[in-house]
Amino acid sequence: MVKYDYIILGAGASGLMLAYRMATDPFFDDKTILIIDKAKSKGNDRTWCFWEQGLGEWDNLLAKTWQKIYFGSKSYSKEIEILPYQYKMITSENFYNSLWVVIHKKANITFRQDTVINFIEHKHKVEVVTNSGVYFGSKLFNSLYKSKLCDSQNKYPVLQQHFVGWFVKTKESVFDDSVATFMDFTVPQKGNTRFMYMLPLDKTTALFEYTLFSEELLELEDYENAIVDYLKQKNISDFDIIEKEKGVIPMTSFKFSQLNSKHILNIGTAGGWTKASTGYTFRNITKKTKYLIEFLKYKKDLSQFHEKSKFWFYDLIFLDVLANYNNEGAALFSSMFNKADIKTIFKFLDEESTLYEDLKIILSVPPKRFIQSFFKRLF
Repeated sequence: MVKYDYIILGAGASGLMLAYRMATDPFFDDKTILIIDKAKSKGNDRTWCFWEQGLGEWDNLLAKTWQKIYFGSKSYSKEIEILPYQYKMITSENFYNSLWVVIHKKANITFRQDTVINFIEHKHKVEVVTNSGVYFGSKLFNSLYKSKLCDSQNKYPVLQQHFVGWFVKTKESVFDDSVATFMDFTVPQKGNTRFMYMLPLDKTTALFEYTLFSEELLELEDYENAIVDYLKQKNISDFDIIEKEKGVIPMTSFKFSQLNSKHILNIGTAGGWTKASTGYTFRNITKKTKYLIEFLKYKKDLSQFHEKSKFWFYDLIFLDVLANYNNEGAALFSSMFNKADIKTIFKFLDEESTLYEDLKIILSVPPKRFIQSFFKRLF
């Protein structure tokens, strides 16, 4: 029986970033590491964006950066300078390929293309059952998200951030590529929280992404029709679709940390690393994998990795409001962007804000719904 020191389930953003950090830290040179995923090459399956001050770890992989964002709604619209922050974009194919180059150089890291059926924790090891065999490891890091765990409970709201995106190419120079459209709520809301997300890569190329925060998904044609309508609204009719993407990101304050144990740690979306109130994940993965690497050097019990945070409760209240009053999302975000400084908003969403800054954000949103939700949760 071969037993690995660490097994990583899933070679997406969180699993691959963890393996990369192990590959670049000498502490793990004498550790055996196994990565299991049903597919190694995922192609350009998604786009990650995040805001960051100054130089960052992934700057050599960036597809584009912006120093200005646009927020739009019927009640408030503004082009906002975000310096010292920059809004940064990475394409997944470039990210995956770059990390694999480093990982492949390490003889102690093995990849198996296989489908995971189940994993079972024993007293001193974890057993992973796949289509083609059984693997054993001292510690397991699972990034395979199981939606049934959230959907089968009703204690915490579960919304979906679901979207379809088109990369379009125009013959004429029609885009201002110095400004990223962060949220444009001028699209018909239809009883939900809906907005257009638009990222111009250059004067003739841009990603248009129709996004919803809601419980139910739409038919594909509904997303694509909304993109077509938005392009018409912007007087863009002569274009080619050069690439498409779609996705569903769970937005929930479900306590994924309760699923962790001495030998098993859930990571990425499966570990609750997705920011519940926004769906942003990449920045959290970057920070948490760094912390996890240091944690593994000194501690053995993976159930101790999770740390309680005031931001979990903030997200819970926010999601309660969005879940119960989904048609009021545009007004909520508009009020926040109108009344709060963008730097404070970014710090708050990055979970790096002080109590004083938290108060500024809390006072920037319509109070009625949040007070109702707060007292409901309190009692």
